[in-house]
Amino acid sequence: MGPADSAPADRSAFHHISEAALRGLVRGGGDVHALDELLSAERSRRLLLLRALLDASAGHLQDHEARFPSVHEAWRLLERAQAAAPDAVDGVLMAPGTGTWVSSALRLLRGPAREETAVRRALEHLSALAVAAAARARIGFTAWVPAHEGMVPLPGLGCAVLPSGPKGPAVRVAGDGERLTITGPDGDVVVGPDWDHPAPGWRPTRRVTLGGGRTAGSLALEEHDPFRTFSGPSAPRCLSEQEAGAWQRAVDEAWELLRCDEPAQTEAMRRGLKSLVPVPSGERFRPYSSSSAEAFGGINVSLPDEGLELAATLVHEFQHIKLGALMHLGPLVTRNDKTDEPPELFHAPWRDDPRPLEGLLQGIYAFFGVARFWRAHRDAPDEAHDPLAHFEFALWRDAVWSTLDSARGHQRLTPLGNRLLESLAQTCAGWLTERLPARELRLAREAADSHRARWREHHLRPSPDVVHEATRAWRRGESCPASVGTAPSSLRPDPDACFLDTAAVLARHRLTDPDGSWRDPGAAADAVRGAGPVDVLLALGNRAAARRTVVDRMMAGDPAVGSWAALGRAVADVPEWLGAHRFLLESPQWARAVRDVLLAEYGERPEPLALAAWLARGARPAR
Repeated sequence: MGPADSAPADRSAFHHISEAALRGLVRGGGDVHALDELLSAERSRRLLLLRALLDASAGHLQDHEARFPSVHEAWRLLERAQAAAPDAVDGVLMAPGTGTWVSSALRLLRGPAREETAVRRALEHLSALAVAAAARARIGFTAWVPAHEGMVPLPGLGCAVLPSGPKGPAVRVAGDGERLTITGPDGDVVVGPDWDHPAPGWRPTRRVTLGGGRTAGSLALEEHDPFRTFSGPSAPRCLSEQEAGAWQRAVDEAWELLRCDEPAQTEAMRRGLKSLVPVPSGERFRPYSSSSAEAFGGINVSLPDEGLELAATLVHEFQHIKLGALMHLGPLVTRNDKTDEPPELFHAPWRDDPRPLEGLLQGIYAFFGVARFWRAHRDAPDEAHDPLAHFEFALWRDAVWSTLDSARGHQRLTPLGNRLLESLAQTCAGWLTERLPARELRLAREAADSHRARWREHHLRPSPDVVHEATRAWRRGESCPASVGTAPSSLRPDPDACFLDTAAVLARHRLTDPDGSWRDPGAAADAVRGAGPVDVLLALGNRAAARRTVVDRMMAGDPAVGSWAALGRAVADVPEWLGAHRFLLESPQWARAVRDVLLAEYGERPEPLALAAWLARGARPAR
């Protein structure tokens, strides 16, 4: 753990990535050699951050009554461990939770208003990391580490559960090179020399295997590391044996699918993935997952309904992980010099909220990988998955292409950012020529239309002056002003926008469980959050009933945001309403705004289809 900024005379002090590795990464892939280059750079970055933490903490007073070591004492223990067993320290250093911890600790120390309790808690964690490294290195030591309600997590090793809660926030840990003794107020927990097996008061870090044979790998199923999640320190949460078994079965199934569908990416994933952090399960077809550029190789993920879902999720998050590491070596986007202006935001077909350019690129890269996975899975031997695979490929292929179209050539893209997008676009353009079954393609495009229209109805606000001009023309029985088609809408993010993917989720239910409980319009929300009767009727293809329902609701009261988008879908099969159909899918915000003014200022509820048709005839809608 010497000076991080020193480098041999014959080596560059800065990390670079080879052209071969970069070529694979900008194409959306990256082999094992590319992952090794990213890992090497991430290791150096971690060392630099640790050194910065040591410097930033100089002079920071520890709570001596709590008997915690200073940051420098923990650092010296890390140095001893590294001298004895460098690989042991690397295992602790490169754990995803270590990246989350050191980044958050630095932000706390450098923040304008430091909260001393949070700073102390963050700095104390270094002693737990040092003890974990020293134990792995099999050296003798004595140290004090933090405890929480009788639990003492040692990242990467496991968690001690003391006979009773400690009287203070710290406990003594002693190692003799073979065993650890964690001393609590009412007894000791002794573990070792094998940390991987349970012992009285000891819960080892679980691991799940990836594949079998000589190439088998493993992942930590992380339950204990306080910094395993990305939103701040979390108390240990121990899985039951049943839960752990379910995770291994899901990983087994997912890994076999990845090995068959994405063999080139699977080996890179085996090298780059470090841990899975179980989080509470979401509903079917809405799994929760997240990753962080600060926590290379770590994924927070909910237990999936089946291995196929987990396979797609692993691909998605691994794309984020690779791109985050690449962005540490070279930015994709230049800084916005106009700091006094709100950031430019974009529609992302996979999000409810508008996204900045940086986030948009992350989404493009992640869902490019997802589309590639489903494209390969369409040829899998299991024909039961064919309809879903065709749908997912169609949905994400088109989503990536439309988003690439909005981002390519942006003035804030760096040469690397431009190269990345152009490379992805070249591959995606080829995908657009591939034939798909008519039903799955239609469902995918309807889902995409629904998301885009609902997003616009939530987040876009037309010019108030033009809205009032149109309102006056409507009340006078005149034609819709041409300005409706030329006046731009401003983007004002709606924090209440949620479940904009409802049409896609219902389509998945329709394809995989055509006779399921989701078909009941009265109980739709029980199966799919955010789904109402109109959404279910549209998913069933009953446009006439959906049309009647949404019109009745609009005439009777205040319609939910998204009703105009739903109405646009509901009239798709009526030739006389084709103009209204197109207008409501492209510019539902105009219908919503005019109707709101008519109701607020004049107490009028216009007939929805008549208003939509009038707006559509008056002007070609502007985006």
